Amino acid sequence: MPDFVRRVPDGDTRERLVCPACGHIAYENPKVVVGSVVVAGDRVLLCRRAIPPRHGLWTLPAGFLEHGETVEEGALREAREEAEASIVIDGVLAVFTIARIGQVQVIFRARFAGAPDYAPGPESLEVGLFGWHEIPVDRIAFPSVKWALDAWREQGPSPLGRPATNPPQDPRGSARLDAITEERPL
Repeated sequence: MPDFVRRVPDGDTRERLVCPACGHIAYENPKVVVGSVVVAGDRVLLCRRAIPPRHGLWTLPAGFLEHGETVEEGALREAREEAEASIVIDGVLAVFTIARIGQVQVIFRARFAGAPDYAPGPESLEVGLFGWHEIPVDRIAFPSVKWALDAWREQGPSPLGRPATNPPQDPRGSARLDAITEERPL
């Protein structure tokens, strides 16, 4: 958008990209990420990333919501793409805001549709089920993965309650992962 300029449009309070010729406003809104904490008994499914960012580190099966999908459909698709897993969603585990990069993350608690069956998809180097003390905490890709794992552990197998949100020490999702891990290890 090289012809667009940044200014506050009439009747607005924020600077936006505006076409000086026609006045069209190009709104820049947050992206939605969807994913799941997929549980088999007391173990959780993790995927080792085969793509940037954070190549080689561990994450949940998650990614950007596509146009035309519900958040549930997006989470089901991400589990298939990243872990070749067929899952059933139990409900919303957490909603996180990562303001510094314009993301809202909706994380579900889920389980395998049948016996645990998974394999690396094209975006994963490997996938596996991990008990709480087996989680590779020093190789977690993103702070929100740690937050989701904390929410899963705190919730346990009980019925889902109010979704978890950003931790009090990082309400805007701006702390580095090593700062969060040092404060409260897994």
